[in-house]
Amino acid sequence: MAINAEPGDWALPEGAKGAGRSSRLIAALFAGLSDPLGALVRARAQLFLWMPVALGGGVGAYFTLKVEPGWLIYLTALAICAISLTLWLRGSVWFRLPAALIALAALGLLLAGLRAHLVAAPVLHYRYYGPVAGRIVKIDRARSDLIRLTLDQVRIDRVAPGNTPARVRVTLHGDQSEFTPEPGAQVMLTANLSPPPPPAAPRDYDFRRTAWFDRLGAIGYTRAPVMRVAPPDPGDWAMAAHRARMRLSTAIQSRIAGQPGAVAAALMTGDRSGLSEATREAMRRSGLAHLIAISGLHMGILAGFVFGLVRYGLALAGQPALIWPTKKLAAIAALIAASAYLWLAGPAVSTQRAWIMVSIMLLAVLFDRRALSLRTVSLAATLLLIWQPESLTAPGFQMSFAATTALIVMLGPWTRAARYLPRLLRPALMLVATSLIAGAATAPIVAAQFHRLSEYGVLANLFAVPAMGLVIMPMGVLAALLAPFGLSGPALWAVGQGTAWILRVARWVSDLDGSVLAIVQPGPCVLPLIALGALGLILTRGAGRTASIGLIATACVFWLRADDERPALLIAPEGRQVGVMTPLGRALSKPGAGFISGRWLAADGDAATLEVAAARPAFSGPRGARIAQFRGAQLAHFTGKAVQYALPAVCAKGGIVVTSAKFDSATGPCDLWDAQRQRETGAVAISAAGEITTTAQVKGRRLWTRP
Repeated sequence: MAINAEPGDWALPEGAKGAGRSSRLIAALFAGLSDPLGALVRARAQLFLWMPVALGGGVGAYFTLKVEPGWLIYLTALAICAISLTLWLRGSVWFRLPAALIALAALGLLLAGLRAHLVAAPVLHYRYYGPVAGRIVKIDRARSDLIRLTLDQVRIDRVAPGNTPARVRVTLHGDQSEFTPEPGAQVMLTANLSPPPPPAAPRDYDFRRTAWFDRLGAIGYTRAPVMRVAPPDPGDWAMAAHRARMRLSTAIQSRIAGQPGAVAAALMTGDRSGLSEATREAMRRSGLAHLIAISGLHMGILAGFVFGLVRYGLALAGQPALIWPTKKLAAIAALIAASAYLWLAGPAVSTQRAWIMVSIMLLAVLFDRRALSLRTVSLAATLLLIWQPESLTAPGFQMSFAATTALIVMLGPWTRAARYLPRLLRPALMLVATSLIAGAATAPIVAAQFHRLSEYGVLANLFAVPAMGLVIMPMGVLAALLAPFGLSGPALWAVGQGTAWILRVARWVSDLDGSVLAIVQPGPCVLPLIALGALGLILTRGAGRTASIGLIATACVFWLRADDERPALLIAPEGRQVGVMTPLGRALSKPGAGFISGRWLAADGDAATLEVAAARPAFSGPRGARIAQFRGAQLAHFTGKAVQYALPAVCAKGGIVVTSAKFDSATGPCDLWDAQRQRETGAVAISAAGEITTTAQVKGRRLWTRP
């Protein structure tokens, strides 16, 4: 049976042309089953597109392990990689594609393990209070709107250099009016430091893993004034870009007042330290948060504007423009501009990913290749996974490549459909189409990772994105070109008008009724199944597409069941909070522990505030001794010093007792969760049937989870 179709098209077997439309569709869906070996041979043409998928599979396998791999596992993976590589290059034709995928998957596991060990740095394993000194390498803002400093070259009193974290992050409380943070400056402060915190729930996001790859060994705060010990070293080239970024950000915010200036600084320099939490929340609720993180949109608009400016500018030269390779010269100028933007904006993963994508497309122009194709996306994803395998787990990586892939796949259908549209309406309709396509591609990721969706995100993007492409980025480039001559004022004024418009759109949309839809947290397999199914729809045909549809349908079923599988009882690390599921939603034992409580409610798909959740009928009693009922027995949550006197009487009644204090043993038949036990288990989830799940069980013993 021959299949006459291009890779990725629906394939109709011969003899099916006379059948009905439904018969032909069924025949296409199952075409691969009758000739599996032929399908494998034909699929070799798609190997380049499958490279990041297989590589990502190996990386994902590394991060899902419950125990850190030892040398035996790495040697086994290396042997599998070598054998598969040999079969790929010299084996039978039909086995080359599976061998290549297996080799790439084994390589992905090896790369992830190698990266995890290369970035290894000491982690503080106890609470510390005392002097801390170091060099400022990052300045940002916490959710509380307070300035945060990330320090390297750290020195901690009474901690040996070999046990000192490579980096620490400190939030500045109190009066810091006399201190102006400057990248590269040496500072000293008195800080409270702790290890990176464990997850708020057993299956919640694990900040410890992110901190491990950022070499962040401790976080904390200071209430004392920060003292500058030494100014930045002018010869410290590692901090040159950061200093330039902060100076440019300060200059922009001095010319554009208020939050429009802070947004302009974030868009043009990558410095988001001036953004207030109210602005960030409005951008998140309206679906415009991607605008304040330099990514493919920003890099693409910048490179496209410079490319067009140079190319059409050279065209004004007249006859020489017919001889000069103006297109390639414009590509070189755009590549230089994008690289300068990367240097200035900093090494954020989203910025690096955008630069790789833009660079590959511009290099394709230089070598007369097609710039926009799935091969470009595949190459960019492969390079990033080799360089930083941990980026696979980052929402930014997932959303960026999902949106880009979807837009490229739909480029052909849009081009064909656009021929029948009125010419004047094409730009507006293209903006609507791209917003819908990118929004649909990233919606499952946003819902799974952040547990909420902006219901009017497409509307907000329709109003805000044109300001980015038509005003902010072009005027930003002109401002940079005119700044040496002192003529950047009008361009910066236009930038300020554009960012003010984006803020108005964000606040208007975020204030609409029902602007945010709360989504329950799916199981760990849902997002991978959706991703594999979507990739299968794009890269396979016949039976492969049938299987891909099945994967997506299975993921949807699992997601729909997630609401019924939420834990009936949650206990926060160190006993700081307890939450019981009720018919009205999760009831909290107290209104405090804001971050943990917020994570719980978000994962439940619950849009209630902490105060509302704490007021739900479940717990009673004074603040330090809250009592509820769980599975027909008593549930007690004790905080404060009085617990040592009340514990024997409460524990004698049985049930579950949670306390932040430490006890050698229970003084009765109760199930005691004290500080010592929770130090070993982390957060605890108990189902309605009484099944106990702990963070230690789910996350296992990895490099970043070891005490």
